[in-house]
Amino acid sequence: MPTCRSPPLCSTVLCFLFISRCYSAVQSDDLETLLSLKSSIRSASDPGLFDSWNPANSVCHFAGVSCNSDGYVTQIELSKQGLTGTLALDLICKLPSLEKLTLGANLLSGEVRPELNKCVQLVYLDLGQNSFSGSFPDISALSRLEHLYLNHSGFSGPFPWSALSSMPNLITLSLGDNPFDPTDAFPREILKLKKLSWVFLSNCSIQGTIPPEIGDLSELISLELSNNHLSGIIPPEMAKLRNLWQLELYRNNLTGKLPYGFRNLTNLAMFDASANHLSGDLSELRFLTNLVSLQMYQNQLTGGIPAEFGMFKQLVNISLYTNKLTGSLPQKLGSWAEFGFIDVSENYLTGPIPPDMCNKGTMFALLMLQNNITGSIPESYGNCTSLERFRVSDNLLSGTVPAAIWGLPLINIIDISSNQLEGRLSSTIAKAKALTTIRASNNKLSGELPQGLASATSLQAIDLQNNQISGGLPSKIGNLKQLSTLYLQNNKITGSIPKSLGFCSSLNDINIAENLLTGRIPSSLGSLPTLNFLNLSGNRLSGSIPESLSSLRLSLLDLSNNRLTGRVPQSLSIEAYNGSFAANTGLCSQNIKYFQPCSSSRFRQLKTLIILFISAMLILLFALSAFIFQKRFSWRRQSQERSLKRDSWNLKSFHVLTFTEDDVLDSVKQENLIGKGRSGNVYRLALPSGKDLAVKHIWTNNNNGDSESVSGSRPMLGKRPGKLTEFEAEVEMLSSIRHVNVVKLYCSITSEDSSLLVCEYMPGGSLWDQIHSGGKCELDWVSRHEIALGSAKGLEYLHHGLDRPVIHRDVKSSNILLDELLKPRIADFGLAKVARAKGGAVGSDSTHVIAGTLGYIAPEYGYTYKVNEKSDVYSFGVVLMELVTGKTPMEPEYGENRDIVHWVCSKVKNRESVLSLVDSRIADEMKDEAIKVLRIAILCTARLPTLRPTMRRVVQMLEESEPCKLVRVPASKDLAAKQDEEDVDEDRCFL
Repeated sequence: MPTCRSPPLCSTVLCFLFISRCYSAVQSDDLETLLSLKSSIRSASDPGLFDSWNPANSVCHFAGVSCNSDGYVTQIELSKQGLTGTLALDLICKLPSLEKLTLGANLLSGEVRPELNKCVQLVYLDLGQNSFSGSFPDISALSRLEHLYLNHSGFSGPFPWSALSSMPNLITLSLGDNPFDPTDAFPREILKLKKLSWVFLSNCSIQGTIPPEIGDLSELISLELSNNHLSGIIPPEMAKLRNLWQLELYRNNLTGKLPYGFRNLTNLAMFDASANHLSGDLSELRFLTNLVSLQMYQNQLTGGIPAEFGMFKQLVNISLYTNKLTGSLPQKLGSWAEFGFIDVSENYLTGPIPPDMCNKGTMFALLMLQNNITGSIPESYGNCTSLERFRVSDNLLSGTVPAAIWGLPLINIIDISSNQLEGRLSSTIAKAKALTTIRASNNKLSGELPQGLASATSLQAIDLQNNQISGGLPSKIGNLKQLSTLYLQNNKITGSIPKSLGFCSSLNDINIAENLLTGRIPSSLGSLPTLNFLNLSGNRLSGSIPESLSSLRLSLLDLSNNRLTGRVPQSLSIEAYNGSFAANTGLCSQNIKYFQPCSSSRFRQLKTLIILFISAMLILLFALSAFIFQKRFSWRRQSQERSLKRDSWNLKSFHVLTFTEDDVLDSVKQENLIGKGRSGNVYRLALPSGKDLAVKHIWTNNNNGDSESVSGSRPMLGKRPGKLTEFEAEVEMLSSIRHVNVVKLYCSITSEDSSLLVCEYMPGGSLWDQIHSGGKCELDWVSRHEIALGSAKGLEYLHHGLDRPVIHRDVKSSNILLDELLKPRIADFGLAKVARAKGGAVGSDSTHVIAGTLGYIAPEYGYTYKVNEKSDVYSFGVVLMELVTGKTPMEPEYGENRDIVHWVCSKVKNRESVLSLVDSRIADEMKDEAIKVLRIAILCTARLPTLRPTMRRVVQMLEESEPCKLVRVPASKDLAAKQDEEDVDEDRCFL
């Protein structure tokens, strides 16, 4: 029998079998690990992401997984996949050859455990842009790391800076936008990492000065230290960073000048040192020919803007507003570059506007407000079709406005007010479909308003006051459905007021005073649902006052100095409106003293009957009145002596009043109490006219810090001296606010130590009452969505519609009040603050108390006193969750120290679990609509403020998620008979 004579062949076969077994063992271990990992995470955006992760496939063919030649898993790359769940490091770190772990830009939550230290082969770690909690562990064992990304991930507590000492090969360090505990000084461990190229440490609570040794990190390409607490000067040694491409020092407390030698940073393209206390001039920057973006706004810079900037071929963005810069702008600015943005507002600049900044057709914003700029507006900007914002107000400009500017296709705002400009509004304005705001007051504009103005249908504000405009108003002005303010006072406008003006359904303010208008006041103005301010004084209007004006809820009505005749409508014929009709000799009124009574035999007969009736009743009631008076006199005298006479009351009115100071003071009694807010009690004031008002009495603290309360029916006005900061804040906010979705303040009443606000009364109660306390009606989804949208519009106005943003700081469902038709109003401004903002950039506000209510408070309150409007966005997101789920912000079922935000996020796993979140009171066919709003709520409640949308964006998203309206649901049972059914819109609803 033959024997084997090929030992080498046998050895080869045995070796192959051995290697195959080893390879299979490797595959088996890694397979088991990855399959276990699959069970701990999900993809919200791609349910099929892990379909390839099954035992039938090699792990090297799993989605997002890479292996080396030996079959070991070396990389897991699953960034931007919408992953949810917790990070199973006990599984991940079982992969012995794992070198790269990329899980950034997902929705991972929970804590990152110390088991991460077992991934000792890691070279690349990206956990950035997630929603983790807790502190980040010491990872000193990861000595091979070259790239570390932890930015935007919600880590808090102390960061283990010492761990960086064990990572000498680190190239990328990205820790920014995490609320770490403040450092005592700039972390010295960073200065030892000589290979660092990219450093992102913005907004992570670093304190101290920038050490000179930073200049030894010669490989640095990008250094971002913005939004920390750094102080001192920019060290001269930083000029040694010859490779530096980006330097971000925004919003710190840096002082001094740009250091000598800064000119050596010739590769620098992106430089932002805004919102510091820097001084000196910009001369060191004139050598940096590769600059792309220069931002140094809100400093104390002096001197001129270097002429060399006009020759820079890469420069596209200059933002230097709110400094003390002088001289003229470089006239060649933008001649060679694809220039996009310039804001040099609030300086002392002179000279003309550079003509060539839109040479390349890329400029979108030109802002030069509040300077001393002279000359005319260059014709070249009429060809700048990319321009969106053109703001040159409060300068010394003259000449005519180029006609083509009015019709630019993308222009959003034209602000040329307070100059010496002439000419007329061009008919090309009909092409300006994106135009929302015209501000051209205090100029010498003349000519007629073009009929094409009515074709700019995106217009929200027109301010042309104090010009020389003539002719009539555009006949089709009613096409401007979004128009909110119309200021045309002090011009030479003639003709009649078009009836179509009453079709501008969003109008809040109309002021056409001091013109040459004739004809009648159109009754259509009485149908404007949100009109607050109407001033038609100083014209030549004739005819009677329309009865329809009686239905308006006006802050101000002025029809004085016209030629009006006839009877003043009964509801307007009250003393509060006395001045509204002055110098109209043809008017008559039975109640307004300086008018002749209206002649009518029928009226005289009625008057006689009334006199006889009153005389008879006086005789019958005299005895009873005397008895009641005697009983009340003793109590009233004591009460007044104790509560009122010692005070000198100051009433400050913001609207036309139909009540007196005494009416308000008498209402502050226990039996009139209707609610308690964070900053005061609220009482109901019933006027003889049948109208109700709300009176808010600001809390007065006793010596123990407790809120004072008084039982019984005696007035409850506190008499203890104290600061009125919350009261003053609320008055400041509300007195300047005019919006249909913000509660209206009629007046304030103050004494030395008592403070009251009189506001409109909301019979629908609060949103909290309607959702959680069994309100008057069952809120269907259409009603809930309308409440959400209206409330969002109120907050949008506070954040974006005023000169300076207002941060409410206590947004919650109990501070959203509802009228009889369930239209919402934002209320309770006792904690509101005006954000410090310039040039349209919303700033942060600093407070040393935690503002807000448990369950609604944004996470950043836990680690910083500096908050901005994004804190309101978070609170509003909680309100949206209440509307969708019907749950309160804090409930036992959420778990200990957990709130509705955590509970909702924990349930977002699949469609069934999301549907289970929707309030059972919402109809099944509307639950998908509710889920759309729940998505918005989750965006609003992102842990990091920078990830939350603005309220303007929230309004847009809510409008896009508007549900189909089938039948209008009555606001309450009492109003059911008054409601008409809406027709089904078959084009919109497909059920």
